[in-house]
Amino acid sequence: MLNETIINRRYVSYNVFSVIKLKNKYGFRVKLFFNDGSEEIRQFGGHKKKKDAEIERNKKIVQLENHTFVVIPRIKFKDYITYWLEKVMRPNITYNSYISYRNIVQNYAIPYFENLYLETINAGHIQKFYNTTTEKYESIGRLAKVVITTAMQYAKDKNLISIDPTIDIELPKNIKKKKYRTLEIDKDKVLDLEQVKILIRASKETPIYLHIIFAVLMGLRKQEISGLKFSDVDFVNKKIHIQRQLGVNPKKSKEECKPKTYTKQEIKLKTYSSDRVLDIPDLVFEAILEAKSRYEKNRSRRINDKTNPFFDGNYICCSTYGKPRSKGFITPYYKKLLKDNGLPDIKFHDLRHTYTTLLLKNNKNLKAISEILGHASTIITSTVYFDKDKIVIDCNEELNNFIEKVIIKTNYNDDNIITDLDTPSIFSEFLREL
Repeated sequence: MLNETIINRRYVSYNVFSVIKLKNKYGFRVKLFFNDGSEEIRQFGGHKKKKDAEIERNKKIVQLENHTFVVIPRIKFKDYITYWLEKVMRPNITYNSYISYRNIVQNYAIPYFENLYLETINAGHIQKFYNTTTEKYESIGRLAKVVITTAMQYAKDKNLISIDPTIDIELPKNIKKKKYRTLEIDKDKVLDLEQVKILIRASKETPIYLHIIFAVLMGLRKQEISGLKFSDVDFVNKKIHIQRQLGVNPKKSKEECKPKTYTKQEIKLKTYSSDRVLDIPDLVFEAILEAKSRYEKNRSRRINDKTNPFFDGNYICCSTYGKPRSKGFITPYYKKLLKDNGLPDIKFHDLRHTYTTLLLKNNKNLKAISEILGHASTIITSTVYFDKDKIVIDCNEELNNFIEKVIIKTNYNDDNIITDLDTPSIFSEFLREL
């Protein structure tokens, strides 16, 4: 059974013995000295000729010197990939990413590689796996490539395999390559300025008014909105600090959480750049002040309620009992708003895309937009605008310690960047109307 102790064990020195006769054939032994003070002897035999055993012995010496020697032989792929998913990836990625990875591992990777040992998997196996998964859906093939590539990189780093078989292996040629870390936004799935006005007005008397204006006027993600607290607001300078989100903590099981809190745990933001301070438009600021007043009244009213005590979590978007809203709370109200007001049936996340396209159409600084949205780097294509079918903007993929090699981090520290993006002014005209 694989565990962290076994995976992280490293040999610090070794002895390679001479070729000898082993069961009427030629072979040799290697003695390994590990960092935990333990020792092991590995035997390599089965060669009919002494010369062949000498060649194999020299190969092992090179591997030992280059630290490409396989420390744990004969690991079954299914045991390794399960360990990698649960112990390596799960604590370091978001819950949604974990579910996506688990789907690939359980439904595609394990059934395909189940009878193979990790060290016997070669480039041919990998290519056939990519071809097989891509035949079903392109999206499955793309994600399968990410999972297998990352898993094999980790195995190579831990000396569980001597060669990474995924190097230079690509998806089938008929699959178009997507631009690195980009998301295509369909112009038909964002609102124009008039539709934004309609949505804001119509949502005023609903429980998701704050969610709507945070999304469409500030470009916040749904889970970022759920995690906002009044303590994040600088009421003097009209700024807000985005520093958490609510969701599922992959490190905690459902049984460890209090009832109805599993999907509403405070977790880290999507990327390191998602932690940001934003200016608050006037309309949003007024709504926050109103919400603060309601919060204080509800807290005072229910302070002595022992049956349903007030939860003083300081959340801006909360129930009358102070409890934060779940991810699914928004959907029914949002869908009804769209239907009742003749608006396009777009996803709630498309309001963030709406916000972005409004900034793009106003020729705002692209680096500034990236910072406002909380993206890790600026990969915004300014040459594709509203006169084309698609608008392409940066969509930062999941960052973790194991794929940093292939992700370019760009951090903009130019103090002049944000001054070019006066977000409230873009909406100032119709904010006055509202």
